[in-house]
Amino acid sequence: MTDAASTGTTFQPRVFSGIQPSGGLTLGNYLGAMRRFVDWQDKGLNDGFETIFCMVDLHAITVWQDPEALRRQTRELAAGYIASGLDPAKAILFNQSQVHEHTQLAWIFNCIARMGWMQRMTQWKDKAGKNQQNASLGLFAYPSLMAADILVYHATHVPVGEDQKQHIELTRDIAIKFNNDYGVDFFPVTEPVIEGAATRVMSLRDGSKKMSKSDPSDMARINMTDDADAIAQKIRKARTDPEALPSEADGLEGRAEARNLVNIYAALADQTVDQVLADVGGKQFSEFKPMLAELAVAKLSPISTEMARLMETPDEIDAILRNGADRARAIAAPVLKKTYDIVGMIR
Repeated sequence: MTDAASTGTTFQPRVFSGIQPSGGLTLGNYLGAMRRFVDWQDKGLNDGFETIFCMVDLHAITVWQDPEALRRQTRELAAGYIASGLDPAKAILFNQSQVHEHTQLAWIFNCIARMGWMQRMTQWKDKAGKNQQNASLGLFAYPSLMAADILVYHATHVPVGEDQKQHIELTRDIAIKFNNDYGVDFFPVTEPVIEGAATRVMSLRDGSKKMSKSDPSDMARINMTDDADAIAQKIRKARTDPEALPSEADGLEGRAEARNLVNIYAALADQTVDQVLADVGGKQFSEFKPMLAELAVAKLSPISTEMARLMETPDEIDAILRNGADRARAIAAPVLKKTYDIVGMIR
């Protein structure tokens, strides 16, 4: 791991990332985020840097949430993290709202970020659409809170999906402007980390669309709560084309559904697309789908089983999150205090 982009100061490497507890965890969440988080946790243990992962529940309420559903979804996401292999003894795991430093630093960043920066955010445009005047101020400003989530830990690297890259660029802009405004090298210029064959998992029914919990067809996605039979059935019924699989990645050009299934196999098998195609090139989907179904069931059904067990013991989840919040606050509180000192607050 290299240092975050140049500020003149060398920062202790630290990884941070989070997911909204919006319910309905899918294979896309697992391959694009949670499994990557486990890889970072293990890399951190080997290389001596901290890893911090959270449920960003404050981001979730930028649109209205049923309170009981939000609590359940936050626990379900925590269960998904743990069942996927995150060890609360090895990484810091907590929900965002338990660490007040996030919102306190976000206000400072609201005063650093420029309106034009926020208005350029494509997710704001997509989510608010033509109804911008009725969207919440939180929805508009939440990229500033995301910057605070990251920088309150002086995180140098953030594993994210491609759709969040613009927000990391905003985080970098805020860090640079803060440092320039106050003549300090205090915040790192964080690096986004986008990697792996299936960082963007597509619908099983339409390879041109991202796999989503909001798709009206449950057959379009693999839910992390699906049992072995459901996983196998969805893969068997996944949309494909009549051609055999190619032996090289170039042969997937223009074949969105084929590319998606090969990407999923590659990610689950910890192989590259080229490695997969070297083995399965020339096979029909009638041969490949059973291979993918067997692999997916072997990898995913133990996770759904453990998630179900954890959800039966919510007190266990809550205790893990409280402990994680205490550990997170031990890092965040000194950063916030120094930030207040820099901007001239009397404490």
